[in-house]
Amino acid sequence: MKAALREAQKALDLNEVPIGCVIVREEKVIAKGHNLTEQLKDATAHAEMMAITAASAALESRYLTDVTLYVTIEPCAMCAGAIVLARIPRLVFGAYDIKAGACGTLFNITEDSRLNHQVHTIGGVLDRECAPLVQEYFRGKR
Repeated sequence: MKAALREAQKALDLNEVPIGCVIVREEKVIAKGHNLTEQLKDATAHAEMMAITAASAALESRYLTDVTLYVTIEPCAMCAGAIVLARIPRLVFGAYDIKAGACGTLFNITEDSRLNHQVHTIGGVLDRECAPLVQEYFRGKR
């Protein structure tokens, strides 16, 4: 999660919503991502999407069946769906997202038994370090 926090700081430095993500395989970071929606003018350029794309390229596979995805904020519906579609087995996130969280807060896409893949999901990891980044960012925007 500390590596994901470093990615979140990169987003903040670019005046992006400070969310960071890393994907780990065999205790090694194989992909990183941070929000780039403003830089790329792309609503889908979330930290998780950037990291999943990088991991798929690194492993030359659309299925990421032996990794853990760490992200600083609970994934939204789009990112949760991508995590399921990539067959990622483990998700660890920092702060819960009361407005858009789709991994236990508003929805629980990653553990929905109606889907053909479920993701072991752990939330609240280092939330006291993850939540203030986003809270302070949005306070500065108001």
